[in-house]
Amino acid sequence: MNWKEKLFSTSFTDNPQYSKRYIDWTFWALFGILIVAALIALFSATSTLVYKSNSAWGPVGHQFIFIVLGVVLAWFVQFMPSWLIRLFGYIGLGVSVLMLLSMLIPHNPFVVSINGAGRWFKLGIAFQPSEFAKIGLVIVVADQLARAETDEEMKKAFYRTLIITGITVFPIMVGNLSTAVLMVGIVGLLWILASVKWKYILSTFVIAAGIMIAGYFIVEYGFIKPGRKLPKLFARASVWVGRIDDMLQEHSDASDGKTFELNDDNYQRSLAKVAVARGGISPIGVLPGNSVERDYLPLAFADYIFAIIVEETGLFGSIFLIFLYLAILFRACYASSRFGDHTAMLMVMGLALMITCQAFISMAVAVGLGPVTGQPLPMITLGGTSTLATALYFGIMMAVSREQNQIKGQQDEAKAESFNDVPDSDNI
Repeated sequence: MNWKEKLFSTSFTDNPQYSKRYIDWTFWALFGILIVAALIALFSATSTLVYKSNSAWGPVGHQFIFIVLGVVLAWFVQFMPSWLIRLFGYIGLGVSVLMLLSMLIPHNPFVVSINGAGRWFKLGIAFQPSEFAKIGLVIVVADQLARAETDEEMKKAFYRTLIITGITVFPIMVGNLSTAVLMVGIVGLLWILASVKWKYILSTFVIAAGIMIAGYFIVEYGFIKPGRKLPKLFARASVWVGRIDDMLQEHSDASDGKTFELNDDNYQRSLAKVAVARGGISPIGVLPGNSVERDYLPLAFADYIFAIIVEETGLFGSIFLIFLYLAILFRACYASSRFGDHTAMLMVMGLALMITCQAFISMAVAVGLGPVTGQPLPMITLGGTSTLATALYFGIMMAVSREQNQIKGQQDEAKAESFNDVPDSDNI
């Protein structure tokens, strides 16, 4: 038998590792629905890019290529054994952290700034290391916590994951506070799922909250109010504080009945609220393709794409999308409840929580319930790195689910065979 026959017969046909029998088709169905929703939303939200490119299919076609690559990536990743995923998780986290730390070096030629934030690393193509650091962090933290079998081991695992999380989020926090907060929150949820003692979890979050509150007042009253400049490394902090101040000021003016003034700082948020208001006129919105605000809202295809979705599909469309993300989380909960592998359960739940929490943060910002964060709506926001990262989330969840289904199926078959092998009492 030559190498081609071995590859295509033994590896992909005879080997149960590559059998389609144990594929989690429910995850695939949810992934497919999310892709369809993304393409419909992007057709409307990319109108400004269509004008610039002079092509109705250009922007969506470019994103469609990333979606196809994401589907191919998820298909092959789902056949990877979990031990290999954990190995790649450690390697990926290490490489991502090195890239993130290198981005703190002044005048790094590999760092690209887009929309005032230097979050992109360029090696031929520009991508965001933080997106892949999120995946690696979930895998590593899940693996570390799952290895603990006693209270003492869990205490050590808690401190190890705390240090790993701190090293990972620090370089991210410098340029993207919301992503750092999201990652810390997901790690906290993994601690809860792993039954880490509450005194460790609460003390960590109380200290973290205290540092953030103290940082806010230091930046606000130590630099912004007196007109001083922050050190270059922490210059982005003035943007975070300014966004919080703008949101609080708007709520204060609205409660006092003051006249609203449109300016550069509140322009995007204001037009997003107009889009949401237009969508609320009818339960089905103004229908896809009839958005008005997409032509005026800067970067409608990015941070505020959910506002365009609400405008065009109204209450029904927005609720459908919310339930779609919740369905992903519920599927992960159901699949995890059937796993005998603690690492697999934590890994799947961590990734599903990352997708769902990120989606809800993005939605909250779009409808004015939170300060601007820049969090993409998973799979729907225009962007290559975000699309591939979301596809990788699904691929890993489907890989773990498929492996656990295979283990359970083989165990059931073994039980059935052993039952059939019991001799008939009449022949004894």
